[in-house]
Amino acid sequence: MNAFQPSKMSAQMLHDTEFPDTQFSGGPDRSIGEIIKQANNLSPEQIEQVLSYQREHNVRFGEAAIALGLVSSNDVLWALAQQFHYPYSAETGTKTLHPDLVVATKPFSPQAEAFRTMRSHLIMKMYSDTTMPRRALAVVSPDSGDGKSYLAANLAVACSQLSGRTLLIDADMRIPRQQDIFGLADKSTGLSSILSGRASTNVIHHIKELSSLYVLPVGIVPPNPLELVERPAFGLLIRELLTKFDRVIVDTPAASLGTDGAVIAAKCGAALLVARRDQSRVAALQNMIAAASMGATQIIGAVVNEF
Repeated sequence: MNAFQPSKMSAQMLHDTEFPDTQFSGGPDRSIGEIIKQANNLSPEQIEQVLSYQREHNVRFGEAAIALGLVSSNDVLWALAQQFHYPYSAETGTKTLHPDLVVATKPFSPQAEAFRTMRSHLIMKMYSDTTMPRRALAVVSPDSGDGKSYLAANLAVACSQLSGRTLLIDADMRIPRQQDIFGLADKSTGLSSILSGRASTNVIHHIKELSSLYVLPVGIVPPNPLELVERPAFGLLIRELLTKFDRVIVDTPAASLGTDGAVIAAKCGAALLVARRDQSRVAALQNMIAAASMGATQIIGAVVNEF
């Protein structure tokens, strides 16, 4: 098996990953009407209809266009998001994202607002003390089905809507989900390839619909996931990635499947505990906290998933 060379490997891996500047199709000098017109290919005659209805009924351009049946409410929300530089995926965009990504597909829903609130609390806890070393955030839970991957994915999307770059790492090398949630076709390379020394290039995927978000999937599910994350290579990789990304979020296996989650959290430095309402047992949560306290992990919060 190849020896792990952190600096050389990570530098090459990141060199081969594109990091485009954040760009949106809207801008402060573009009106909402102009964005709606271009996105929906409205003709001059249709525009005149909208303007006439707008003057007659004293409503906004978007409201008039919806009333005339020329656009949908989703089209208007998308246009508003472009105007205010707010990443948002809709049918108006290039492709439809997975419905689990509610922060991207339903950004004005109560669920999306809950994720943005969570994001604010976590950022205050993790980054307010500038004397502390930068840490990645491991998302951990006692059992499969607690909603950990769903939460990690949406939290990453919420963080990507801020300035800077966000990386989501799928370190659940037992039952990986992020490559399916984000529709990554290439499942041959990823974290397992890096840690086993088999690949070091083209492993980080840029999510084009969410311009500041990147995903490092599992790749091929290995037979020895715990041994891979216990190696020094994983901790060195996390440290390297923290120098390249503004925020790093790590999805982990459920504690019921092994101690991988506790090991990963220790190397990340911080953990967010996810429990499921009426399902998670207190004893299981206590065991997770005890396992985390054996290392240098700081549990910075807990979330109860009501699903």
